[in-house]
Amino acid sequence: MKYMSHNDIRNMWFKFFESHGHKKVESAPLVPINDNSLLWINAGVAPLKKYFDGSVVPDSRRLTNIQKCIRTNDIENVGVTKRHQTFFEMMGNFSIGDYFKNEAIEFAYELLTSPKYFDIDKNLLYVTVYTEDEEAKNKWISCGMSEDHIIPLDENFWEIGEGPCGPDSEIFFDRGEKYDPEGDALEKFKRDDEQERFVEIWNNVFSQFNSKEGVERSKYKELPSKNIDTGAGLERWCCIFQDADSNFETDLFQPIIKHIEELAGAEYVGQKEYKVIADHIRAITFALADGACFENVGRGYVLRRLLRRSVRFGKQLGMETPFMYKIVSDVVDVMKEAYPYLVEKRPYVEATVIEEEKLFLKTLEAGEKRLKELVDKSNDGTISGEDAFKLYDTYGFPFELTEEYLTEIGFKVSKEEFDKYMESQKKNSKDNAKTKANMASQNEVLLNYKEDSQFVYGLYRLKSKVDAIFSKDGIIDKSNKDCYIAINRTIFYAESGGQVSDTGMLVGKKFKARVLDVFKGPNGQHIHKVKLLDGTISVGDEVEEVLDKDRRKRTECNHSSVHMLQYSLQQLVSSTIKQAGSYVDQDKLRFDFTYAGKMNDDKLLEVENYINDMIKKEIIVSTEVMPIDKARQMGAMALFGEKYGDIVRVVKIGKSMELCGGTHVANTKEIGKIALSSCESKGSNVYRIEGVTGDRIESTLLDLVKPYNDEIIKLLMKAKSILEEARNEGIKLEFDVDIENNKPTSYKDLMYVKNELQYVSNEVKELEKKYMTLKTQKTLNNLDIYREHIKDYNGTIGLVMAVEHKDINLLKSIADTMLNEIGTGFVFFANIKEDNTVNYIAKSSCSVNAGLIVKSCANQSDGNGGGSPTFAQGGGKNSKALKDILDYVEKSLKDAE
Repeated sequence: MKYMSHNDIRNMWFKFFESHGHKKVESAPLVPINDNSLLWINAGVAPLKKYFDGSVVPDSRRLTNIQKCIRTNDIENVGVTKRHQTFFEMMGNFSIGDYFKNEAIEFAYELLTSPKYFDIDKNLLYVTVYTEDEEAKNKWISCGMSEDHIIPLDENFWEIGEGPCGPDSEIFFDRGEKYDPEGDALEKFKRDDEQERFVEIWNNVFSQFNSKEGVERSKYKELPSKNIDTGAGLERWCCIFQDADSNFETDLFQPIIKHIEELAGAEYVGQKEYKVIADHIRAITFALADGACFENVGRGYVLRRLLRRSVRFGKQLGMETPFMYKIVSDVVDVMKEAYPYLVEKRPYVEATVIEEEKLFLKTLEAGEKRLKELVDKSNDGTISGEDAFKLYDTYGFPFELTEEYLTEIGFKVSKEEFDKYMESQKKNSKDNAKTKANMASQNEVLLNYKEDSQFVYGLYRLKSKVDAIFSKDGIIDKSNKDCYIAINRTIFYAESGGQVSDTGMLVGKKFKARVLDVFKGPNGQHIHKVKLLDGTISVGDEVEEVLDKDRRKRTECNHSSVHMLQYSLQQLVSSTIKQAGSYVDQDKLRFDFTYAGKMNDDKLLEVENYINDMIKKEIIVSTEVMPIDKARQMGAMALFGEKYGDIVRVVKIGKSMELCGGTHVANTKEIGKIALSSCESKGSNVYRIEGVTGDRIESTLLDLVKPYNDEIIKLLMKAKSILEEARNEGIKLEFDVDIENNKPTSYKDLMYVKNELQYVSNEVKELEKKYMTLKTQKTLNNLDIYREHIKDYNGTIGLVMAVEHKDINLLKSIADTMLNEIGTGFVFFANIKEDNTVNYIAKSSCSVNAGLIVKSCANQSDGNGGGSPTFAQGGGKNSKALKDILDYVEKSLKDAE
């Protein structure tokens, strides 16, 4: 066989099937569209389900694709076997009610064996068929397959619950004796046992039956429309045509692996680590490029797990710094001919990957060290679910990584116990606020604790001393579990003034602890809620405090922005505006204020621009401690209702001056930029503005504009449907809207997308209105089809008629016109809709009561309706009894006096 690159194989696949009448379908994004049943597109047929279930009719009943897929159910096998990948491409050909089994087998045989195409020696091919599928077996023989190369198996029947099912035929390639050292591969193959010589390269599913629970397979009814669904793994074909030992030695993986070799400084000789990293970076690159992102739930969690597995394996190769982002370019270079959009997405993917790597590396080393300590201490080869949970909760170490690491060394861990602790954490988080309040204000121990505690501004590391340790029952001398502590000097800000508390680490000679929360006790000391990671903490211990610097910095940006927001509102909107509350953390800012007037978008945009101008001026932020009377004389703003001591801290940002104990940036340039994201009335002249700063702007605003953009897309699709319907009816309409689709960076962009939605909505309404007007005019100009149904029912002139898919308002107009022509008489329409429900309309100018007629008809079709003697309308859930209903109406007219 000739050597073929992955692109050669792709091109040949499409060339063959397009020459046989198949329409090429481009690969769908990995993130499913309008399908919440899947995390990822995981099979070639997945994005085509709408065609197979009949909900959408394809332009062509013959289709072919090469579909990107992700599967992670057997992730632990990646790098262990020769053919497992999380990301792969599935080549397929499909028939939706067109050709069936014989043609599918003919296509497969021709494509594989013809010298014009892949030119595989037929003696190297084997096929399996369903034991009772003589038709498939005979067809393979007639094509040229030797009967001893056809293996019947009971397992060759594709069936998942009730619904379409059928036999399948798998095609295998014989890799030769070098993959059969024991000489028993063929016997294993016939038993459907694992072996390496005969490799499956293509599966053809013949969907011809309808399975039903409780019915024997032999008695399944045949489907009225039979389908073909096939799948051939591109990676396996590359392995065959490039005579590679495994998929990882093909041109899909080798450029990536060679770069990993350079980064690791070690040669690849089949090590699992190289394979895992190369596989996972392919999945990560395509998933991010297709719209997924790193998160703690759903597909985002899957991505995070893939990256963290890769980083851990990278560390085993000696790569201690971020490296995954460096091999994104190799994936792009390998795949750009088939997927050109990757070139444009590359910078975004690289930036996203490196940020995620940095995040994980911060905690990975400590987590691995702790896990090894747990292993060393274990006497029974197990790690408790509680310890696994602590690794996850403290170090961000996913359970799957813990489980995989332990499996490699023959240890076990309880997933059930881990899950129990996860549920407990969720419950505790809900109770956290209440617990904190109880500790701070109702705990007698804290009420009696009077030792001083100093908060130190501007530092991110500090050496200090443990002054006290608190339990629920009192002050204790030491603790070997989670507890609350007081420190004589602390850099951890306690939640107050709308600013969240700091988090970080406490490290002593005999302990290590994580600061989860800080609040002020009844006597003003900073009380630290800590999770003990290691050792025992004792009163008097020397401790080094290490703040989560990045989190603090982001919070400071938002806090300083709130000060500038209040100042801007007072300067631009009203000097009477007063703060009514605020909240700032590392992700967002919120500001509540009183104002008797009305806020609008123009005011908000002006305020946003004003703050950004302050940021650009690079104003130095200063703080000064002074007597409260002096602060008031200077005009410093204070929060109404807040209690202040005799000595206060004043924060100055330009001409803005506020009493504030929180932490702030040193210079406004650190903020970068602010974007207001919303403004809403909370009632009683109180408004709430929310916003974001720095690198949080784009993602936050994108989330906010998405619902508007989704609505715009729906409206444009509706307009398209109207135009198509009008064109089919010979009605000429024009629809031209000018919209932009730029990334949002400010409140102005939010205003724009809101206005854009309103604009498109108005245009679509106008289009619909114009269409209905023209359609009505056209219909009313040609009513002969309705006139033909006018009859004399024993002296009562009537029109009784069933119609299909008519607009209800148009039908009313037709009824009016026809009744005017009749004069004294009766008009009745039964309008059958696409979902087989039915509408009824009746108009009467004679003795026949329209309301009673419609009510009776609706009841006969499991619906309801009625009206006056002269006009009525109603509906039914089905049109099964339509003939009887029409007969009933005509009889009523005949019997009328």
